[in-house]
Amino acid sequence: MGGPQPPLPSRDDRRPGGPMTAAELLQQLTDQLRRRESAETLSVQLAHAQRLGNMGWAEWNLRTGEAVWSDHVYVIFGRDPAAGPVGLPELAEHVEPADLAALDQLLWTVGQGVDPVQAEFRIRRGNEVRNLRVVLEPLVGAGETTGVHGVVQDITGRRRAERIMSESRRQLIEARERAAEERNVMIALREAILPEPVGCLDLPRTRVAVRYLPAEKAANLGGDWFEAAGLPDGQVLLAIGDVSGHGLPAIAHMAQLRHALIGLTMTGHRADQLLSWLNELVMHRLHDTTATALIGHLDTSTNVFTWGQAGHLAPILVRDGTAEQLDPPRGVLLGAVCDQPYELASIELRPDDLLLMFTDGLVERRTRDLDEGLALAVSAARELPGYDLDAGLDQLVASVGGPNPEDDTCLLAVGIRHH
Repeated sequence: MGGPQPPLPSRDDRRPGGPMTAAELLQQLTDQLRRRESAETLSVQLAHAQRLGNMGWAEWNLRTGEAVWSDHVYVIFGRDPAAGPVGLPELAEHVEPADLAALDQLLWTVGQGVDPVQAEFRIRRGNEVRNLRVVLEPLVGAGETTGVHGVVQDITGRRRAERIMSESRRQLIEARERAAEERNVMIALREAILPEPVGCLDLPRTRVAVRYLPAEKAANLGGDWFEAAGLPDGQVLLAIGDVSGHGLPAIAHMAQLRHALIGLTMTGHRADQLLSWLNELVMHRLHDTTATALIGHLDTSTNVFTWGQAGHLAPILVRDGTAEQLDPPRGVLLGAVCDQPYELASIELRPDDLLLMFTDGLVERRTRDLDEGLALAVSAARELPGYDLDAGLDQLVASVGGPNPEDDTCLLAVGIRHH
């Protein structure tokens, strides 16, 4: 009962001094059971290891031609164990023709030496091709090679993963090269459209510093723009804006909008009328586009700044060590609706006043609220030095968190000089 019992110890196992005691007999039977269980456990573990590594072992007797395969080699070759193992000379029938030279070299080398050799080749298993790595070791007896012991591993999954990784790496490199090329094209286009965005402009009784900071990501280069120029009537045009979207379409729309403004400015009309005309342009010519803009005229004889805005952030005024954002006049986003009037606001600037105009890239971040960004910009604007606006803008950008990686930024700072 309970299955086959371990054999009783033979006479040779008995003690020389007499028969074994019951305790000794029990101990010997226990040891035999443990050895048998250990062998069974080892066999199970070995089979498990072969499955995990997708590998098995084989042995070929060169004298008799007999071969022995472990169970998993049959799995690797897709062969029925009842058909028996494949002899060493017959391996060529299973190898892909393009890899026969690798198999021939492997067999010739193992027959010449005493060290293990390895090679990779492909076999066809049903309708699929599998990649194998085979390590062969000669079995030497009486000074000659009598057999070959081998380990066979299916590395198809590994080679497939390597090919996928290589292709992904190639595609990533190509994508980076395309992105870099596209970014260079867009930056070159922006530089051709906009005036030099670094440094200061000396205009009548004013000093203007400008900055354009491109987004780090090429796809996020957008339609931010600015304009600062003296007009024939002695006024100074100060404008800044942002076209919706990113990439080449946004830059193209920005160019049309800015060039239109430059032309319309020559009519001598005020900012509210200029904004109305630009709104008509966006509504009827720049389809599926909206834009913000802030346009102002500075009368250098009176230092009165008259301005209007279309959905744009109001400028920050720095005066006597304090800074605050101006109250904006009414004005809707360009391209949003028709027949909505734009209002004007005016402020008389004093000597040593600073006016900071900017696009939303300065204050907007994914990691903080817009109000928090505006508060940082107002606080940083208080530190702008009137004697060195150019360096002051760099310091201001650093104070609000550095260049925006997600969006470009335009800055325009205006300082009023003493007469």
